[in-house]
Amino acid sequence: MPPAVYLLGLAVFAQGTSEFMLAGLVPDIAADLAVSVSAAGSLTSAFALGMVVGAPTMALLGARWSRRAALMGFLGLFLLTHVVGALTTGYPVLLACRVVGALANAGFLAVALATSAALAGPNARARATAVLLGGVTLACVVGVPGGALLGQLWGWRAAFWAVALLSLPALLAVPRSVPAGAPEPAPGDAGAAGGAEARVGAGARGELRALRRPATLLVLALAALVNAATFGTFTYLAPLATEVAGLAEGWVPGVLALFGLGSFAGVTLAGRVADARPLPLLVGGGAALLLGWLALAAGAGAPGALLGLVLLQGALSFAVGTTLIALVLSTASGAPRLAGGFATAALNVGAALGPWACGLALDAGWGHRAPVWLSAALVAAALTVGALGREALRAATPRRGARGRDPEGRAPVG
Repeated sequence: MPPAVYLLGLAVFAQGTSEFMLAGLVPDIAADLAVSVSAAGSLTSAFALGMVVGAPTMALLGARWSRRAALMGFLGLFLLTHVVGALTTGYPVLLACRVVGALANAGFLAVALATSAALAGPNARARATAVLLGGVTLACVVGVPGGALLGQLWGWRAAFWAVALLSLPALLAVPRSVPAGAPEPAPGDAGAAGGAEARVGAGARGELRALRRPATLLVLALAALVNAATFGTFTYLAPLATEVAGLAEGWVPGVLALFGLGSFAGVTLAGRVADARPLPLLVGGGAALLLGWLALAAGAGAPGALLGLVLLQGALSFAVGTTLIALVLSTASGAPRLAGGFATAALNVGAALGPWACGLALDAGWGHRAPVWLSAALVAAALTVGALGREALRAATPRRGARGRDPEGRAPVG
């Protein structure tokens, strides 16, 4: 794997830490800036909204630049927003920093996904995707608890400074590690659709047309559904652990860390398997994911079962999710630059809609197990949609031995 891919993973780790770290800092921010706790909490919602809107729009903007310039620009802007956020004494400025930081994060991740896949080559696309998404899972395991600890020791601003410092090495190293030009797909690369289709996708309009392929839309929908299930339950793991399993409050960081450890194991598994056998991983992993959510909903009252299933579901969720993102990059054959943006948008649509729907279920009085039952329903919906579109999915899945053919099995052009 090229060293530049791991460098991009470090930057994604810093950005993932920023996205989730406010969970432990909201009370301090509210007290320091003299706003309500709900207003401080809305900083997280602002970041999520910026990610959803920013992923495709920033990818379109970045398509005008070389990948090196786009990565440096987005990462530099992200770093700057955290410096300003650490220095500000006003809530409106901090809110603006969160929105702009999310836009920069979305743009960086979109370009980084496409860049890492191109640098790694057609036979290691899923491994490269796993390295980047591994940065997000490590943020859940290490970055978020670390940010909370910094906030307790030196105040919430210390966490913002830490994210800025984590971003600095990647910003300095990108010019030396990432080629100035956009790495172009090699002939026969199943994710690039061969010379003719790649040339068609050279412009933004051509890439948008390529993204309307049924197989690409199908995989994007599956990614959103699976991620909605993942973050629907993850958001409400704390009350599930304390109110249903009867664990003490002190167990909550450990439960969240277990999910994060499972997530890291899942992206690692996907990185090793998904390039060679993506469809079996999706089918088998999706079915196991559904059974796991059902088992967690039914058995959450037993602390041992809860802890084991949280670890398992973290692994399954991210193994399936990583495979789907790698498939987006493969099926969006004529959109080498915009595919990462739309994949990022699909993930964040799921990350926003899942917790919102689960929150509605809780408000309706359905109990603390309701988010897990809803996660099971979302995965069941994904399996149903995948089954209905199985022919398109099978045709779009790269196959070993189909050398020199695109995702639809056609011989390459040129």
